[in-house]
Amino acid sequence: MADPFQETEAERLELRRLRDSIDQIDDQLLQLINERAQLAHQIGVIKQGNIYRPERESQVLQRLGEANPGPLPAAAVQRIAREVMSACLALEQPLQIAYLGPEGTFSETAARIHFGGAPTLIACAGIEDAFRAVEAGNVDYAVVPVENSTEGAVGRTLDLLVSSPLKICGEVNLPIHQNLLSLAASMTSITRIYSHTQSLAQCHEWINRQLPLVPRTPVASNAEAARMAAEDPRTAAIAGEAAGRRYGLKTLAANIEDDPNNTTRFLVLGRHDAGPSGRDKTSLVCSAQNKAGAMHDLLAPLATHGVSMTKFESRPARGMGGGRWQYVFC
Repeated sequence: MADPFQETEAERLELRRLRDSIDQIDDQLLQLINERAQLAHQIGVIKQGNIYRPERESQVLQRLGEANPGPLPAAAVQRIAREVMSACLALEQPLQIAYLGPEGTFSETAARIHFGGAPTLIACAGIEDAFRAVEAGNVDYAVVPVENSTEGAVGRTLDLLVSSPLKICGEVNLPIHQNLLSLAASMTSITRIYSHTQSLAQCHEWINRQLPLVPRTPVASNAEAARMAAEDPRTAAIAGEAAGRRYGLKTLAANIEDDPNNTTRFLVLGRHDAGPSGRDKTSLVCSAQNKAGAMHDLLAPLATHGVSMTKFESRPARGMGGGRWQYVFC
């Protein structure tokens, strides 16, 4: 019987031709990437300062996504372009990025998506530590969570934004897929679940259906939950794939979030403003007098000038000289 996988002579010749064409294209890509790096170097010589411009990267990625003819999807083209830009920038201005750690958190994933693989990532124990690292000049930028589509705002980030001199110069919207991770052979062996408070809330209904009697213990981060689960095979963590890989855990159940569109928004914070990119958001912190109609007076100019407001939230005016029951609006 003839081998169905055996190539004919014509097929071998065609494969060789196609592979030779791919090699030629790879050589051209290599030359063009290095030409791009040379141009980036020339720009760095002229600017002599902060070379990273998030608005410029946003414009490049947007243009490539819109101009992409396929068959690669726009997101794939943008990921490739991001890595090229990341490597070129590292030649002139190696970046250090703080994020809410430890290793394996969604914040780390968001940082990699935004900055590519070239920068050095620094894990911080808390959101405040990431803020302070940038403020002190120990790192260049921080990536911190600010809002989840299911559970709402991350209060600590909002409070720090009010008092911090840092500027918002980028954002990452990351689809969040939670997984039940463990060393156990099956869910029937699980005696405790670890996860961040928000992740436990995002998977509340699934846990109630599948593991209703298992105690749930909130911890500082999903990656910390994964680390703890790796120390005891009777426990499990709710976390992302990156945390599972980092700590060698098995996935007992995947995509267990209650809302399949669950998304977290992360902010990129730096010591400088970002210029306009053409697709921008502006974040404001306002206060109003405690009197009738104050909120109407505060918001009326936005409506008058056709400004679309996507989010409005009150926070205690801590660190702003406010007394008890005084609030600011973000």
